[in-house]
Amino acid sequence: MTAVSQPVPVDEPDPAITAREAAIERTGSGNLVYLWQPRNACFWVYVFGVAYGLWVLYGQINAAIRLYAPALTASAIIFAVYGMLFWWFTVRIDRYSRQPLRLVIAAFVWGGVAAAWGIALSGNSALLSIYQKLFGQAFQVAWGAGLTAPLFEELGKGAGVLLLVFLAPRVVRTAYDGFILGAFVGLGFEILEDISYGYNSANEQFGSDQLGTSLSTVGMRLLTGFSSHILYSALVGAGIVYLLGTVAQRRRAGFGTMLIVVAMLLHGVWDANAGISGGNGALLLPLLIGEILISLAVVIGLFHYTVRPERAAMRAVMAPEAEQGVITTEELDALSGGWKQRRAYRKAANSRAESRVRRHRLEAAHDLADQIAASAGAETDRVRFARAELVRLESA
Repeated sequence: MTAVSQPVPVDEPDPAITAREAAIERTGSGNLVYLWQPRNACFWVYVFGVAYGLWVLYGQINAAIRLYAPALTASAIIFAVYGMLFWWFTVRIDRYSRQPLRLVIAAFVWGGVAAAWGIALSGNSALLSIYQKLFGQAFQVAWGAGLTAPLFEELGKGAGVLLLVFLAPRVVRTAYDGFILGAFVGLGFEILEDISYGYNSANEQFGSDQLGTSLSTVGMRLLTGFSSHILYSALVGAGIVYLLGTVAQRRRAGFGTMLIVVAMLLHGVWDANAGISGGNGALLLPLLIGEILISLAVVIGLFHYTVRPERAAMRAVMAPEAEQGVITTEELDALSGGWKQRRAYRKAANSRAESRVRRHRLEAAHDLADQIAASAGAETDRVRFARAELVRLESA
């Protein structure tokens, strides 16, 4: 008679750890990006587009700087500062699964160089010329920009997001990734276009007051620029990811196409204000204000819609840390919530010093989430260091 062997007990996997690993795998958070991919056709399309845009841009600057160096320099400095503010803002809202810096720079460069100078300038000029020949100069002045720019500019900027999706498929996986990368493509386009508007207006009055005329245009672009290319491109970027579908984002071709069309419509209406208002200055201002409010409402609505999975992923990644007492439940809510949750967390402090410590703990918790994602949930020296920072701040 032999003894009956007992099954060896197997530890049940921790559901929180399993959910964390699934969230990291689904979003691609922490994955590295290598843009040097000579065997990938998208890499060479990107390189050619940027190289051609640089060549066109050099021709423009080389001709302008000889005559309008003061206006060009002033526009470049002002819009560089303007661009840094928007860069900071866009990085701040990308707080859940941050895009790698090299991918963000690649998006910005495509928008500012390839889309603006390699695609939009040539396409817009050719189609405007056709409009003028077919319908006359008055039609071209009133409606030409509205019927031209949305095509070449939005599709040109969207091409940058499309290339980055195929260059970094392990990172660009959610509609929110497309939203953020689209915003950076639009930011690059916006800054380079605004600088060009600044020096183009310098030749008014035969260049006798190039700084005055240039700064007048710069002021107008500063007031209205925040509601144009950055917003439109964010819509297009999210739309492209929905249109393609990824391992983390179910394909929704209709919704993706609708977002791209909405961006083009908003852009077209904005650029056609001269024709819509019929030259009535009293009507133009309400039109501009209304279009800005509509554009902001659309993009804010899409932001809240696309960011939900990112917040859920952040909660899944950091929930085991809350269970182990590394962070509190209140901090987990703030980390995976919006600005209201973060503000409520900071305002719950009893003193200004405690509020400062709470702010630092949130930033340290974000760093810990980044390190956990980069290690795919494994315990590494970087993870242990980030966790130790949270403990140090708690005792500070």
